[in-house]
Amino acid sequence: MFIIKKIYTIILGSILLAIGVNFFLIPFKLLDGGMVGVGLVIKYLVGIQAGLVIIIVSIPIFILAWVHQREYFYNSLHGLLISSFAIDCFAPLQHSFITNFQLPPVISSVIGGILIGVGTGIMLRYRTSTGGTDLLAQLLSRMTRMNVGVIIFIIDSLIIIVGGIIISTETLLLSSITIICVGIVTSLCTLNVKSFS
Repeated sequence: MFIIKKIYTIILGSILLAIGVNFFLIPFKLLDGGMVGVGLVIKYLVGIQAGLVIIIVSIPIFILAWVHQREYFYNSLHGLLISSFAIDCFAPLQHSFITNFQLPPVISSVIGGILIGVGTGIMLRYRTSTGGTDLLAQLLSRMTRMNVGVIIFIIDSLIIIVGGIIISTETLLLSSITIICVGIVTSLCTLNVKSFS
């Protein structure tokens, strides 16, 4: 029964993440943190699909997980592949969404952050993640006993600062709102959840 719930959770979390990224962040060139943020920076600069970039840049962290904690590797591989696939699958729907719903950038950054936070948080509750920095945060949480959401927030902040410097000040400011929302919502979703043993 746990496996079935986990599969549904990965799919639901990935869909929420993909909606948040494609419909609320990309229209305003906003960033999330982690590997999604790295993928978005490269997408904005070069035009490569974000999901594909996320998989490629996550490889070193998955190698680290393979060496140090294989349970993390196995539990996160599905989340990485499905969420990256979902991000690229939802990308063609951006135009019709933007045409029908014109939101102010600040509102878009908040809604995107909430959706990504819920998607990430529910996956972490079922001992899975999208890999990347979520996976790195789980490894660090196991070593430091810090909340996963707090660690993700710290890593995300660093990525947002670098991305904001490369793209624009507006991107930096609005993306800061996004990662605050992601961090808060992920922390709330993962309260009282034990890290992988």
